[in-house]
Amino acid sequence: MSIGNSPEDERPFPDESQEARIPVGRALQQARIAAGLTVDDVSNATRVRLAIVHAIEADDFGPCGGAVYARGHIRTLARAVHLDPEPLVAQYDAEHGGRPAPTPAAPLFEAERIRPERRGPNWTAAMVAAIVVVIGFVGFTAVKGGDGGSDAKSQLAEGSRPAASKAASPAPTRDKPADPTPEPTDSAIAAAPQDKVTVQVSAPNGRSWISAKDHNGRMLFDGLLDKGQSKTFQDNTKINLILGDAGAIELYVNGKKIEDNFRPGAVERLTYTKGDPVAG
Repeated sequence: MSIGNSPEDERPFPDESQEARIPVGRALQQARIAAGLTVDDVSNATRVRLAIVHAIEADDFGPCGGAVYARGHIRTLARAVHLDPEPLVAQYDAEHGGRPAPTPAAPLFEAERIRPERRGPNWTAAMVAAIVVVIGFVGFTAVKGGDGGSDAKSQLAEGSRPAASKAASPAPTRDKPADPTPEPTDSAIAAAPQDKVTVQVSAPNGRSWISAKDHNGRMLFDGLLDKGQSKTFQDNTKINLILGDAGAIELYVNGKKIEDNFRPGAVERLTYTKGDPVAG
């Protein structure tokens, strides 16, 4: 008969909080599946290579090339699948040794402060000195030559004119940069030519990633459209669209609003051609 606690009672209790925590990669994978996105969709929307997306979802951060790049990929993938990236980055830091301390920036600013300032030549002072020399020489010649030196004085005065005109020559002006070309407005869409298809994608209700291609399959846009932003696309034949969150999008095709009631979070693949809007 033993007295006191048995050896089994002295075993440490398991850390349930650590066991219940979902790995970073698994959390990103579950959110992607819940959003109805494939790995190809996320890779196209974020420009993160397929191999890296697969590795991160398997909780393998080696292909990222370092902790800094791993944090950046986690933030990018989290935004694409509608997750808050900061808790995932904090969990990654806790599981991989923490974030390194930042390098103090004071020495860099000190070195920049004591660096001598490089100055160009003072052309104004040189020109003033040259004019003073010419005037002094003219006066000396006039006093020495008397009346007989009047011709020489006039010649010297005439010879000094190029220097004065050279000093007064205006500085060269730089070419003014061309104004950026603005994006087409709603009125421009309504007045679009009938032999083309014009599609405007707006995000008034939230953000969504979109992909747009022309009839040749050339990529016109591939990325996130933040709330309040809009993009306009035009082609001679057709526009192919993929909407990551169709419920946040409003479409105008050839100046007409598309009245389809897209569900929030739904992925929609659409094709629009010339004439009346027709969903592909």
